[in-house]
Amino acid sequence: MDFSTITESALGGNLLGTIPLGDIVLYVTPFNLFLFACLLVFTFLIAISKTETQTEASFGSLENTEVSVGEKEFKQRRFLSIICGIASAGAMITGDLFNFTLFMALIGILNIGIVSAVKQTSVLNSAYNYGLIAMMCSLPLFGGASIILASTGTLSLAVLSQITPSPMVIFGAILMLIGIIGESGVAPFFATKAEMFRTPGSPFLVIIHLSSLFIIIRAIEILLIILM
Repeated sequence: MDFSTITESALGGNLLGTIPLGDIVLYVTPFNLFLFACLLVFTFLIAISKTETQTEASFGSLENTEVSVGEKEFKQRRFLSIICGIASAGAMITGDLFNFTLFMALIGILNIGIVSAVKQTSVLNSAYNYGLIAMMCSLPLFGGASIILASTGTLSLAVLSQITPSPMVIFGAILMLIGIIGESGVAPFFATKAEMFRTPGSPFLVIIHLSSLFIIIRAIEILLIILM
């Protein structure tokens, strides 16, 4: 399909242009460009920020406990947060369904990595449980994309927006939705991610929430493109 002939796209409004990177084609639209720019700005702010010291109040006394992040852990979290922000930004403008699922899987791994050095049992248990859910949900996520590919012969969102969805495409989209729910940690799996925010290390923890929020927005757009 000649993408230069597409003047109106379902990918967030008018198609401003394409950026071909081999088999990966990035589609630039006002909506996706806005999400991409927002994530890059937040990633930059997080990259130049310093960690805050967490203060924990002791029940039954007036004593407070301060928990700080060491320099080695600080560098590790900052690096993983930057990569997570870049991966999230890439998911905002990718025009390939399979690459979107790959970005989602990468973001899930990075979210666990950001809190992996924490010496708090509750946080590590939560990250472990989230990892189990993410691994299990990767099957319907990639399986749904594979079904859509087998049914339509393409993973290009621009092409999928021009195809009337068949029952198998709808089934694949439902599987993808299940995978997205688990990978992004929304209800009913939000509790596993919520506990991860109890660890010290803000503002690096913000990227965990932002990546999930922006991924859900982008996923809704993609599912509407496939099904409408």
